Amino acid sequence: VIEDQFGLLLNGSPVAGMVASRDQLRELGAGYVITEGLAACVDKVELDGDRILVSSCTCCGIGEKERETGSSGGTSFLSNLPHVDSEIRITPDDVVAITQGIETELWRKTGGVHCSVLWQEGRLIAKSSDVGRHNTVDKLVGHAVLNNVDLSRCVIGCTGRQPAGMVRKCVRAGIPVIVSRAASTDKGIATAAAAGLTLIGFSRGDRFTIYTHPHRILGIGTF
Repeated sequence: VIEDQFGLLLNGSPVAGMVASRDQLRELGAGYVITEGLAACVDKVELDGDRILVSSCTCCGIGEKERETGSSGGTSFLSNLPHVDSEIRITPDDVVAITQGIETELWRKTGGVHCSVLWQEGRLIAKSSDVGRHNTVDKLVGHAVLNNVDLSRCVIGCTGRQPAGMVRKCVRAGIPVIVSRAASTDKGIATAAAAGLTLIGFSRGDRFTIYTHPHRILGIGTF
């Protein structure tokens, strides 16, 4: 398992230092600026050595202090939270298939990387692996942004736990459903509930826990 350091620049200005696996770097940069609320769209991504250069004409200008406060799970973790609007519906069998898709060969061999998958209309359309669980989400969001995929019609599957910061990334990207093999924190659940996102955890075999908004899972009673 190898990790490297990268600098991310948005329209020429440094916005983040990143520790990540050296693959899908264009997707990582594109996804990061979306999931962190730095830009509403991405025009171009270039690589220059260990720098990821993202260009966007729709910068949102969220400050570093605000991003740090939000990711720390403090009193503002629900501040400026958009609402997820999506009519997507999936079945319990879909949840099982998504979970099976998460388990990549690298994850099984090493246990040292996080893996995520992007699912749409009955099939897996993208996978990502990284030393950081947040990076796997950014890479998939970036893949969608660079390939004009409608994220409101997608489900993301993850190996890692779901704290508020992970859930908030998906909310900002407009992803309506998260399926994770691991647990969710109390603030992760609160974030999903407030944003209208369906959060599923402990998905293993044919069993899973629906924390929030179960109406998107067909055949499951609402509560």
